[in-house]
Amino acid sequence: MSSTDLLLFEKRGHIAYLTLNRPDKRNPLGLSGDGEAFAQAARTINDDFDIRCVIMTGAGSAFSAGGDLKAMRDRTGEFGCDALRLRDHYRESIHRIIKSMWSIEVPMIAAINGPAIGLGGDVATTCDIRLSAASAKFGATFLKIGLIPGDGGAWLLPRAIGWSRAAQLYFTGDVVDAQTAREWGLVSEVYPDDQLMTEAEKLAGRIIQQPPQALRMTKRLMREGQGASFDNIMEMSAAMQVLVQRTDDHLEAVNAFFEKRQPEFKGK
Repeated sequence: MSSTDLLLFEKRGHIAYLTLNRPDKRNPLGLSGDGEAFAQAARTINDDFDIRCVIMTGAGSAFSAGGDLKAMRDRTGEFGCDALRLRDHYRESIHRIIKSMWSIEVPMIAAINGPAIGLGGDVATTCDIRLSAASAKFGATFLKIGLIPGDGGAWLLPRAIGWSRAAQLYFTGDVVDAQTAREWGLVSEVYPDDQLMTEAEKLAGRIIQQPPQALRMTKRLMREGQGASFDNIMEMSAAMQVLVQRTDDHLEAVNAFFEKRQPEFKGK
């Protein structure tokens, strides 16, 4: 398997599509070079101010079944090296995936088309909005294979669904269905499999109607709000509000409101 084909990137209008593309093995992640593939995708998205939303999904029947268990079992590749080199592999090819996803500045929708397990589930959790196909399943099954959530999931999952639900998933290794994931807040909506991408695109279509600079700033404030103090967020809010209030897009939005028409935002 090659990291060069791991992520398919496509741009249609203001929407970028990222597709995990190892369908023959249910889209495993964490091979050597995977971190750079995600980092490059994040750079491309962040540097293109024409992109206002990203939809991420998986090719084939899975979103991502997680790490490469066969390589772990056989201790091949990086899993066969000494502990220090293996630590570097985690940092470069696994942690870098999560950090790159977390760094994307525009709203991200995960269209979870099938199982999202382990690292695959944590990649989905980095997305701002998660939509699920009815057949999808979710699990944080690290303990079942004698591992810990070594990809940052211990930080991500409790923030997504709360401590108790996250602890239940980790400590039991249970895999839950899409409806349970919705009840727990892991996903926002569940759709029939053949309607998932259509619904994701409808949602993205509403998101991209917003002023792009204000959209990026709003996501940044929400991310910072997970760790910053109330006072710091208030200061950041004041600073960012001043910036967007002097943009052409703000004036266009106000004029469109009074003229009862749809605004046309240009990111200026």
